[in-house]
Amino acid sequence: MIIKRFIYVTFALALAVSCSTPKRILYFQDAAIVNGMRTIPHKLITVRPKDKISIIVNTSSEKLTALFNLPYVTQRLGQNVTSTIGGTTAYSQGYISGYTVDEKGCIDFPVLGRIRVEGMTRDQIAQTIKDELNRQGQASDAVVTVEFMNLYYQVLGEVTKPGRYPIDKDEITVLDALSVAGDLTIYGKRNNVTVFRNQDGVQECHTMDLCSMESLINSPAYYLQQGDVIYVEPNGVRARHSTVNGNNVRSTSFWISLASLASSISLVIINSLSK
Repeated sequence: MIIKRFIYVTFALALAVSCSTPKRILYFQDAAIVNGMRTIPHKLITVRPKDKISIIVNTSSEKLTALFNLPYVTQRLGQNVTSTIGGTTAYSQGYISGYTVDEKGCIDFPVLGRIRVEGMTRDQIAQTIKDELNRQGQASDAVVTVEFMNLYYQVLGEVTKPGRYPIDKDEITVLDALSVAGDLTIYGKRNNVTVFRNQDGVQECHTMDLCSMESLINSPAYYLQQGDVIYVEPNGVRARHSTVNGNNVRSTSFWISLASLASSISLVIINSLSK
């Protein structure tokens, strides 16, 4: 009887350790509860000092187009070659020169001079330049296109493809970022995803639970900003795999080996008693 109890307890422990609880794996377990719930307003990417943006102005006049766009300068065989953004050659080769936002949140735009763009979205910057061109009588039919150039976020930890990724649209969520990074691995903690953010010189740390839709969509870091770092913490299984051979007292293989040994010993004892 003692041997049987020992076998049952050993197998129970091995099973408990080797099996992952579904509650720790499944995303959005409270989806039914949050159906129809109001969420935080969408947070669009806005420009900050030291950000770099490209601004391309197109008008019906080729001369005006060349006037408002920065030339792109390259080095070719030791010689400076200048190509105008408004020209066909520059566009076809994908040459784009950018504006770096200074510490005061401004850029120096041709003809118009200094323009404050800090805190603006891409559409707002484009509309500001278009309105100013029209107000000064420079161009009434201008089409202004603004793109991000050096904005990015990083995804680290237990994801399939950790790395640094560019921001190419106005709205990026944590789910967007994790999707680009190939989703969490089976070893990532779904309930402990952390976003590190530098907000006006102050470091912030936001933790969210992917198993809870309510926790996720109400997090201040659900909508990412440029420079955010997403970290997915490894679970206990991954931590145990980081040992030399994985056979410490907490490992799954240890308990399976122990259960196998106990079974072998009990069979030997039972066979001996039956003879």
